[in-house]
Amino acid sequence: MQRKYPNLCKSIKIGNVHFRNRMFSAPMGGTDITADCTIGRASTAFYELRAKGGAAAVTVSEVVVHPETEGSHMFHLDLKTVGSLASFTYTADAIRRHGAIPSVELSHSGQYAGTYLTDKDKKGGLSQWGPSDGVRPDGLRVKELTEELIADIVAAYGKCAGIAKRAGFEMIMIHGGHGWLINQFLSPYFNHRTDKYGGSLENRVRLAQEVIDSVREAVGPGFPIEFRMSGSELLEGGYDLAEGVEIAKLLESRIDLLHVSAGTYQRGFSITHPSMFVPHGCNVYLAAEIKKHVSIPVATLGGLNDPAMMEEIIASGQADIVEMARALLADHELPRKVMSNRDEDIVKCLRCFTCMAERAVTSTRRCTVNPLIGRELDGTEVIPSAHPCKVLVAGGGPGGLEAAITAAKRGHKVILCEKTDELGGILKGEQAIPFKYEMYQLGVTLGKLAEDAGVEIRLNTTVTKDYVEKENVDALIIAVGSEPLVPPIYGLDGEHVVVVNDYYLKQDKVSDKVVVLGGGLAGCEIAIHLAKEGKVVQLVEMRSELAPDANIRHRPILLKEIEMNKIHVHTGYKGLRVTEEGVVCADAYGEHLVPGTTVICALGQRARRNVVDELIDCAPYVITIGDCVSASTITTAIYQGYHAALDI
Repeated sequence: MQRKYPNLCKSIKIGNVHFRNRMFSAPMGGTDITADCTIGRASTAFYELRAKGGAAAVTVSEVVVHPETEGSHMFHLDLKTVGSLASFTYTADAIRRHGAIPSVELSHSGQYAGTYLTDKDKKGGLSQWGPSDGVRPDGLRVKELTEELIADIVAAYGKCAGIAKRAGFEMIMIHGGHGWLINQFLSPYFNHRTDKYGGSLENRVRLAQEVIDSVREAVGPGFPIEFRMSGSELLEGGYDLAEGVEIAKLLESRIDLLHVSAGTYQRGFSITHPSMFVPHGCNVYLAAEIKKHVSIPVATLGGLNDPAMMEEIIASGQADIVEMARALLADHELPRKVMSNRDEDIVKCLRCFTCMAERAVTSTRRCTVNPLIGRELDGTEVIPSAHPCKVLVAGGGPGGLEAAITAAKRGHKVILCEKTDELGGILKGEQAIPFKYEMYQLGVTLGKLAEDAGVEIRLNTTVTKDYVEKENVDALIIAVGSEPLVPPIYGLDGEHVVVVNDYYLKQDKVSDKVVVLGGGLAGCEIAIHLAKEGKVVQLVEMRSELAPDANIRHRPILLKEIEMNKIHVHTGYKGLRVTEEGVVCADAYGEHLVPGTTVICALGQRARRNVVDELIDCAPYVITIGDCVSASTITTAIYQGYHAALDI
């Protein structure tokens, strides 16, 4: 067949191993790590899902090579712990049986030991080891590794690699980036040693070379070794891209694949994991420059989710391989869809950080747009129903669309009614905000998938009790969503007021001086967008802090964007009345005019319970999902929609 993306679909040989395409699943932590740090069955299924989806390689992350100097959140692989070797063997087998190459990332986080431990108190009791003595930003003391300990750690890399090979893994990734131990030795910011491991670049690279040599001795010639490095630390005092090139040149003879990322732990989470506020592929330039100076294959990554962009990266010679993490959570079948020219069916990652936030808060995984993630063993497969029936879905937002698609896949006759002339629900409002455009695209993609699944879509159709009874359905899924909360504030119905949901329809009404009334997630994001357009933005919030509804990973980045874009923030301000000059607010000290000639109302959403109450007894099986239950998130709507359809 004629491939739409021939370079992305082309196989590649690395070492003595053939990979079926150029799309690799980058390292991601598992969903259940046992008390003794073996891979739980749920994590095995988590990694297997990406293999089923067509990725050429799937990398298990991260394996601690030397627990004696690093207590952490990650997997351990040894021959002493009961179940350790078996858990890795089952995982490698689960990946390999679907045609993907199983890889494992070997790591030591050095002075950042315990960073991701759920028990933060325990972190304080860990020993922190690094290239040099010092104190971490959080006050924990860092001790300099002795040469004896370094030799022990180097040997541990090889020992762990040998066991991984025995377990059936066919590639090793060595983590040398993001501020972990090897990167700390590479970095002049961290490394102040005066022995053979410090000073000159050649000395700072020595640990990385010794680790690679240790791994090579354990796995033998032809066994692919992938080295992950930051192309630049992007940190004052750290190494830059020019030195990154030299590091790559000093390592290339020992490795088979160079994996170029960006930044360090010290620099910030949003550099190593690009947010929605930066362009897709923002780190590709690092790999592209390094590739000019080395002769081995180079992999790149950084918010990549568009096949056309990835095809161009490879076709233009900027990299040989693209690696994805979040994109393969959002749609684990992305590689298969690319390989079969079905790229229009890809459900794209929103870069919303739900996956990372859930990991930090509950030590599990969840994805906004993929209800399978973290629940791969929960019996969530779409199995055709033995008793197909007639299903009516009321509402064409993300939850309703997900329910309709899933019900149709199960063989039910599905009718979806949407009261407006366009699918997508609340997602329609995101099309005018560039960094949230993929949320709008989600509605478009789900609409296409619903049509392709055989769902009968009826636009401009309001579902009433009479309508349901006339259709005589067996099941009714109520997904009528929420509506904007517009309190009875004087003047809030004025001509110069735009409800945030309607911004995409009324962009031309927004002046250069804007008051955003409401500092929740929606208000903060519209404020950032307007500020990026060059408008003077005042952000008003009654509570003492902004965006408490944002997740733990997205919120710090959001607040930084508000600061960088010079948005004027007024917390503790309660809106009293809207005038032609702005919004009059009150705080503990009296009344204040917040100036602006346009007001954006972003005061939240409320469930359409009145519609639910009318429809609740209209069919033998009725379930409510999403915002009409309680104004919540896209994540909740899609998850509930999926399971509502499974329950019919």
